[in-house]
Amino acid sequence: MNAKKDNTEEKILDAAKNIFIKKGMDGARMQEIADAAGINKALLHYYFRSKDKLFDAIFSRILSFAFPKIGQILQADQPFLLKVEQVIDTYLDLLYKHPYLPAFILKEVNRDPSMFFKLVLKHGFSPAPIFEIIEEAMDRKEIIRMNPKHLVVHVLSMCIFPFAAKPVINFVLFNEDKQATQDFFEERKQEVKQFVLRAISPL
Repeated sequence: MNAKKDNTEEKILDAAKNIFIKKGMDGARMQEIADAAGINKALLHYYFRSKDKLFDAIFSRILSFAFPKIGQILQADQPFLLKVEQVIDTYLDLLYKHPYLPAFILKEVNRDPSMFFKLVLKHGFSPAPIFEIIEEAMDRKEIIRMNPKHLVVHVLSMCIFPFAAKPVINFVLFNEDKQATQDFFEERKQEVKQFVLRAISPL
């Protein structure tokens, strides 16, 4: 029974994730999600009493993909530059797996910022320890002196922007050549790591 319940919940979450990403919170309908999951609407409401609760579950799931692992990487006993490489790998792996995630998050944050912030806090994510780890790396002269907030924004921007603007990149840079666009995205991980490490490494 538990296995069946888990399987049904997983089907609901997979179907809901796809519909929320395509249509957003406002455009998604519970009946559509139930149909995509292959269940009736009553059963969907049994698992998730409202669209808000289902959306909360999807967003929580998405956030849990990255934040815990990144926290583990940053707290590990290893050189800071290696940590930076691993964080970039983790973020880009997440985005390769979920390429529509940035556009989805940006849309929903603009729709209801408080919802996103509550979910981030719910998962215990705080940037303060990250800034502290960066400061310690600067004190050890592993990286050049800078504002830690800028470093975080630089890394996130370089990882996220190409995915958020993928249709524009495909059209403007590659004249809608999908293979060329795909090749470009496959090169991103190495390019971002090299660029960031060159920028922050001591001379």
